[in-house]
Amino acid sequence: MTAHPARIARSVGTSRALRVLARLGFAASALIHLFIGLLAIRVALQQSAEGDQSGAIAQIAQLPGGMALLWIAVVGLFALALWLVVQAILGIGYASKKRWVRSLVALAKAVAYFVLGITALAFAQGGSTNASSSTEQLTSGILTLPGGQWLLGLVGLIAFGVGIYLIAKGARRRFVNDIVLPAGPSKRAVLALGTVGYVAKGIAIAVVGVLFVIAAVIVNPSQASGLDGALKALAALPFGSAILIAIGVGLIAFGIYTFARARLARL
Repeated sequence: MTAHPARIARSVGTSRALRVLARLGFAASALIHLFIGLLAIRVALQQSAEGDQSGAIAQIAQLPGGMALLWIAVVGLFALALWLVVQAILGIGYASKKRWVRSLVALAKAVAYFVLGITALAFAQGGSTNASSSTEQLTSGILTLPGGQWLLGLVGLIAFGVGIYLIAKGARRRFVNDIVLPAGPSKRAVLALGTVGYVAKGIAIAVVGVLFVIAAVIVNPSQASGLDGALKALAALPFGSAILIAIGVGLIAFGIYTFARARLARL
């Protein structure tokens, strides 16, 4: 007798092994965000040419035991992406009224973690990748499609919306719904790290969205250069170095919060 697909998906989603690996994925994401924050500060101080996910993962690869760490990160990130896909399909733990919205958010997060896993896999296999050039190639491809300019603009608006959503999530502390808050001083620390971290990450992603919209308006793929370009665009503003250092500190805070989330997440 063939098992029902939904029952299989629910079994996978509630698997203890997958939940453990998903927590490992949060830890891997935390490490990447820590390095992105450090690279953002280095970009602000003009000490680094690349301040995106690729640059962060390259830094991890250079650590003692870094390649082994990357392989662990690959497994964890893919497992976290799979867990989020299952949650998106089943809407586990979501009220029916908002299930489809939260499922879309979970699916978007799954795509993001999958892309991080692919990037980590490239480095773990001894290769390398450049997020900025990959973004530019993707943008060029979108612009060649019928209505590509409008599509690229839509991508930018979606990214901007995600950034605003993350800023609001941090400012309103809605991230507490994702975790089991500890008691005492640890609770205050987690709340502070989550608030600062989500706001900083939201600003960075919102700037990425603005760059995509600009690229669509002037039909120039090089303007849509991803996170690295967003950080450098911030650095070019008046008092940009100070702003970027603040964003870098915020991303480091988000990394530390995500380490805490690896243990506290509701899975």
